[in-house]
Amino acid sequence: MTEFSELLEDMRRRQQAIANGGGADKLAQRRAKGLMTARDRLDSLFDDATFQEMGGHVRHQARAFGMESRELPADGVVVGTGYVDGRMVSAFAQDFTVLGGTLGKMHAKKIVTLMEEAAKFGSPVVAFKDSAGARIQEGVDALSGYGCVFYQNVLLSGVVPQIAVVCGPCAGGASYSPALMDFIIMTRANAYMFITGPEVIKAVTGRTVALNDVGGADMHAAVSGNVHFLAQDDSDAVRIVRKLLSYLPQNNSEEPPHRPNPDISLAEDDGVRALIPDDPQSPMDVRRIIERIVDPGEFLEVHRSFAENIIVGFGRIEGMVVGLVANEPTVRAGALDMDAADKAARFIRFCNCFNIPVVTLVDVPGFLPGVEQERGGIIRHGAKMLFAYASCTTPKVTVILRKAYGGSYLAMCSREMGADFVFAWPTAEIAVMGADGAVAVLYAKDIKAAEDPKAKAKELAAAYRAEFASPYLAASHGYITDVIDPARTRSTIALALRKALSKRELRPPKKHGNIPL
Repeated sequence: MTEFSELLEDMRRRQQAIANGGGADKLAQRRAKGLMTARDRLDSLFDDATFQEMGGHVRHQARAFGMESRELPADGVVVGTGYVDGRMVSAFAQDFTVLGGTLGKMHAKKIVTLMEEAAKFGSPVVAFKDSAGARIQEGVDALSGYGCVFYQNVLLSGVVPQIAVVCGPCAGGASYSPALMDFIIMTRANAYMFITGPEVIKAVTGRTVALNDVGGADMHAAVSGNVHFLAQDDSDAVRIVRKLLSYLPQNNSEEPPHRPNPDISLAEDDGVRALIPDDPQSPMDVRRIIERIVDPGEFLEVHRSFAENIIVGFGRIEGMVVGLVANEPTVRAGALDMDAADKAARFIRFCNCFNIPVVTLVDVPGFLPGVEQERGGIIRHGAKMLFAYASCTTPKVTVILRKAYGGSYLAMCSREMGADFVFAWPTAEIAVMGADGAVAVLYAKDIKAAEDPKAKAKELAAAYRAEFASPYLAASHGYITDVIDPARTRSTIALALRKALSKRELRPPKKHGNIPL
């Protein structure tokens, strides 16, 4: 009979072989380059001693190309659960030291099992992507594996938050799993993501392109919009994951991790008044406004480098978690274009999925005019914002800071689009179009006949602004909850949010709406 000590020794030997992945030398080489291993990434994510691995002994089933004799520890992916700041999280990390982290059928099965468990237990999913792609030795079984992962990504969408960390290669079909998740964090070094790389592009089109131009982190963050957060390295990526999770609920049946202050401060903030330019045509840096509204240090901007004319991100106001959407007048005057509409709509829909109140700060002159915008489908893209806000049933508080013209007034969550509270500063201008444009249409003859046309246009614009674009006119028609002192913006929003946290809104039964994609 085998001695118990021998059984223990055999177990420890097997565990060590699994922990070594592709070999102790390969792990050492990665660390020498400043890269984390798959297990290092998970260890840094989870609270100490809380990670429990699943499927470490799983073995691939491939038999062709000599695979029957190859040992692939953990089949190239480390899978398990643990706690992040005391809350359960499900995570996996592909191990590039094991056959390039390639995905085969059992590799995929481990990921799918984890995701099924995440749905069952209601825990967020974090995926560290570092893989050379499909395991070609397994052929169609590898493709089937990807299909199973994609399907599970869709099943989990809107059920638990899904966060992808692209920290190595993520090419071809592999890139679709991150794209199906809620947020993508990508490291600047060592990571790339594309459907077809430079070699394929050159072979098919004859065009020579650099790897970073089609798959680099900076390109995806600023141009394609695929990446939500840029990380300098693995450690920075993990820091961002932990910060992001701190604003999110575990699942769609729970409230966000609010930490409401017992007493809301009603103190006025004169600093907000100081940020408002005297000239209504001068741009106002809305980030500085956001900093005065949220709790100190409590703003995590999402998609910072993409569509910079609109800002989205998570914050806390008097301890309550919110999603913030704000026009940024210092970029394209804050006008809405195709990318800005996509960025905002996606963020609003995420907030709605996970019960996060939405605060909207409005300073928008309209939709960006131009042939490229019209031919690119600005109507369809702008409609996404209307759809996202109208279908959002979480608490919605809107503050009109300055301009709110035409369709963009509606697209930025007006009362008609379902806002629960709409406040306006005295500087707000709400109209079908700007005063200058309006008087050019309405008083064209008077201006032309005037001794000084420019002075006459300015005079008429001021009169139009005071009478027809005044926030008090909108308030008199019931479109504005109240006109407030900018110094009371934070306390006004906080009070409204606290009252709206118990909001319940029923909608007509349906499978789902058909957003104009």
